[in-house]
Amino acid sequence: MARNPLYSRSPQRPAKPAAKATGAAEPSAPGLDASNTDAPSTDANAPSPLSSRVDVRRSGRPVAGWRRHQRLLAGIALLAGLTAAGWPGWTARVQPPLTFDQIDAALRESIAKQPLASAGVAAYQAILPSVVRVVGDPLADSGPPTRAQRPGPASKLPPDDDATEPGRAEGRSVGSGVVIVDKGLILTSLHVVEGAGRIRVTFADGSESEAHIVNRQPENDLAVLQAHTLPDDLHAATLRSTAGMAPGEAVMAVGFPFGIGPSASVGVVSGLKREFRAPEGQRSLSNLIQFDAAANPGNSGGPLVTMDGHVVGIVAAIMNPNRQRTFIGIGFAVPIENAAAAVGMPPF
Repeated sequence: MARNPLYSRSPQRPAKPAAKATGAAEPSAPGLDASNTDAPSTDANAPSPLSSRVDVRRSGRPVAGWRRHQRLLAGIALLAGLTAAGWPGWTARVQPPLTFDQIDAALRESIAKQPLASAGVAAYQAILPSVVRVVGDPLADSGPPTRAQRPGPASKLPPDDDATEPGRAEGRSVGSGVVIVDKGLILTSLHVVEGAGRIRVTFADGSESEAHIVNRQPENDLAVLQAHTLPDDLHAATLRSTAGMAPGEAVMAVGFPFGIGPSASVGVVSGLKREFRAPEGQRSLSNLIQFDAAANPGNSGGPLVTMDGHVVGIVAAIMNPNRQRTFIGIGFAVPIENAAAAVGMPPF
């Protein structure tokens, strides 16, 4: 099937018409220059310039050139993107991994410039806002209150009832306590406040308030106080279960030994589930934490604290084989699970 002739806009020399079979040349039209390159070919079977281009394009050579051109453009674009991202500068900043000696030297240098605070300092600062001084004044008409227990071979840790202040009557008891609810609920030892005519507490900021007993737990020598006036920034202590404790764990006793304080002493847990029996066969305490952080009269009711600043017990008693009111290395604390039950808080 014959195709319609296509014409190219580019100047092409037309192919010479084929001679007829008779060999006679066909005369050209008057006025038509046979050398005119713009004249179209009259041979329908002659290949047109555009059809030749199409056939060459199909052969793959022009297509391959175009693809090379595309790859070149893509490479230029990639190079421009890397340059915008900082290449090759970022490759120059790549460092090999640090060795152990380099890391160790860097840590030593950092610690030397700014030493880390000790665990004891952190624990003390965490519990200090919650520690209170508890004072039980005697009844006005009954004289000085008697001690809850006299020191004996093994006895409750007595309050410091020999200390005096100007304007205060002798015979008052001084102990410690810890705020466990920011509404003013304070845990202390029952023998510190039992029989007192008036109870006063002094908070960490120096403010003072009267308080009254809201709950007693004699079997654990615990009392819960409610302060009447609260400071604006009262902080409650964080309580921690004793379930994960083990002998050897560091602990801190914070309180007011002999009325001095707040004072801190550090030791370790010496044992768990200890039993304490008061002299002369009186009631005993069980499931106690034994510790060796120094505790003296006035520490009663104060918190026993772990190195993360969490309360695990309430200091209750010391061992006194020589009937002396001094610490010989064995103290006892009521586990915080029992103390929380005295407040009505669910155990852990």
